[in-house]
Amino acid sequence: MKVKKIPQRMCVGCREKKEKRSLIRIVRTPSEEVIIDSTGKKAGRGAYICPNVECLAKAVKSKSLERALVTNIAPNIIEDLEKKLKDENAKN
Repeated sequence: MKVKKIPQRMCVGCREKKEKRSLIRIVRTPSEEVIIDSTGKKAGRGAYICPNVECLAKAVKSKSLERALVTNIAPNIIEDLEKKLKDENAKN
């Protein structure tokens, strides 16, 4: 009997390894746009973050999100990500 492996990813904010499904993927698309990838399948360079604002704040402060995506992130994009994270938390 084979045991199916559960994919693990590291949050760029708190640096904890968690199940891929429990994290939110942020992707830099080939057109240099930074967006939240709700499907987890969009093309581009991805980084994973816990679904809370504290981890996003840590990732922004330490610039680990920018390093992971290999691009500078505009403040308005960070505000948009914060808003979307708050919306996600409100749903759950």
